[in-house]
Amino acid sequence: MRFSVFQVSRRGGRETNEDRMGYCFTREAGLFALADGMGGHPEGEVAAQIALQTLAALFQQDARPVLDDPQRFLQETIVIAHQQLLRYAQSKGLTDTPRTTVVACILQGNQAWWAHCGDSRLYLVRGGKLIARTRDHSYSELQEALGRVGRGAEPFNRNVLFTCLGSPGKPMVDCQGPLVMEPGDRILLCSDGLWGSVEDHEIVQHMADQVISEAVPDLVEQALRRGGERSDNVTLLSVEWEGEGDPAGDTTQNLGNSGFASTIQGALDADLVAGMAAMDDEEIERSVREINEVIRQSGRGLNRR
Repeated sequence: MRFSVFQVSRRGGRETNEDRMGYCFTREAGLFALADGMGGHPEGEVAAQIALQTLAALFQQDARPVLDDPQRFLQETIVIAHQQLLRYAQSKGLTDTPRTTVVACILQGNQAWWAHCGDSRLYLVRGGKLIARTRDHSYSELQEALGRVGRGAEPFNRNVLFTCLGSPGKPMVDCQGPLVMEPGDRILLCSDGLWGSVEDHEIVQHMADQVISEAVPDLVEQALRRGGERSDNVTLLSVEWEGEGDPAGDTTQNLGNSGFASTIQGALDADLVAGMAAMDDEEIERSVREINEVIRQSGRGLNRR
């Protein structure tokens, strides 16, 4: 499996940077993820970190060296990450649960799957064109999809989310894929600090015209410059798919004996790990059913960023 990765996270005009990002991979599969801890709730950076660590821990457990069902993996692990946040809040005696958005992508074989909850986005660019983009779980995006307001109207509603990890209600998790990848395809994961200041067509242009090691920092600088003193934090992780085969150029050829590598650092709290391990298939299936019911009844449980 051959791919290139470039990632940057910069603090804007906020006191802290609550964004987190990272990736991990085996010889035949990769997980790329980004989370944006939500202000207005306690410990947003902890929420983002727990979400990524949960995904990485379960990926290491299940990818041997591939996932049996990548789409199901994304759906279930994001639910589990949400449950870990509820357990964390309970264990710490918090009156409000830390909350975060999340977007994650699996590359396996020559295919991609992705999922998200909240308004952190994935863009997929091919041949200079936008092939796919996630749709935010926000009031403004819903109104736009329903044709009730024009693009750019009611900007004060941009930060109102219908769902996130850590909220009292079960999270909505949208999954897409598989999509067959072609050499040169570029995937971008980003927090709203980017797309809140930089238009989609500009993001696509940068991703199409520059190598990712130049496009990513340029986009970050552009977002911070436009955001000014009150700029949000800006976090990007980009992957360029280079193809399968050709062992001499394989990105994964230098993996150690474990056959696993990760940039998602830190250990999960022991109690959270125990709780995660205690979940059985029936609990996970029940959570998924509850999510589907929430999706059908969309609109409950607004969350402000």
